[in-house]
Amino acid sequence: MKRIESIKNPLVKQWKKLQTKKERDRSKSFLIEGFHLVEEALGYQNIISELIISEHAEIPSRWQLDDVMVRIVTDEIMKEISETETTQGIVAVCKQRDVQDFQLDKHASKLLLIDAVQDPGNLGTLIRTAEAAGIDAVIIGDGTVDVYNSKVIRSTQGAIFHLPIIKGNLQQWIDKLKEESIPVYGTALLHAVPYQEVSSSQVAFGLIVGNEGNGVNKELLKETTQNLYIPIYGKSESLNVAIAAAILLYHLR
Repeated sequence: MKRIESIKNPLVKQWKKLQTKKERDRSKSFLIEGFHLVEEALGYQNIISELIISEHAEIPSRWQLDDVMVRIVTDEIMKEISETETTQGIVAVCKQRDVQDFQLDKHASKLLLIDAVQDPGNLGTLIRTAEAAGIDAVIIGDGTVDVYNSKVIRSTQGAIFHLPIIKGNLQQWIDKLKEESIPVYGTALLHAVPYQEVSSSQVAFGLIVGNEGNGVNKELLKETTQNLYIPIYGKSESLNVAIAAAILLYHLR
C-alpha cells in the first residue's frame, strides 16, 4: 500500500482527468466509486488497475487484492476525485474492455442496440436491464452518451462488467444480424405492430431502442424485420426508453 497526502500529486491530477470523456478515451480507463461496484469489478481479473481508499475507510477482509495496487489517500483527495455527493471513501481505476471477439450465433444471440440515448441514467438502466434479461451483448450507436460516464456506471449497478458492451455502427450490426437470419425489431409508433403480435421466447433477435425525444433513426427503422410498439392504455404519451426496453426484451426472450 502506498500513501498519498498532497492534492497536487501527479496521480491525483491524473485521476481527476478521468472525470472527462477525452481522458477516458485517451487512456482507455475509467473510474468507479463505492464498495458495491468495486466488489463487482474485482470478480473479473485484470479490470482494476488501482484501488484508491480513504484513510478513514476499511477494505473488506474477503477481498483478494494480491495483484491490485492499493493507494491510501486523505479525505481531501478522495473528495477531489469523487463525483458523488457523499463518497463511500473508495474509488478504483478500471481498464475499458476491448471486445473484439464477439461472434453472432443465429441459434442463440440476443442483442440490444441503442441509438442516440443521451440520458446517463437511461443508458445505465438499459445495460442493467439487458444483463438481467440474459441479453448477450449491448451495441452502443453514435450519439449515445459515453458508457463510462460516472452516472451511467452507477446506474448499471455493476452490470457493465457482466456482458459485452460494444461501440459500433448500428446499420452494420443490422446487416450482420440479417446475414445470419436473425430478426431485428425496431421500436416505433408508426408503421409498427403491437409487440404482443410477435411471438415470444425467440432463440435469437436484435432489438433497437432510440433517443428519448426522437426515437430510433428513421433510416434504421426502414431496415428492420418488424417495428413494434407498446400500447398505452392511460393518458401518457409514451414510456421511458428503459421501461419500454424491459417490456420488449422480456417478451422477446
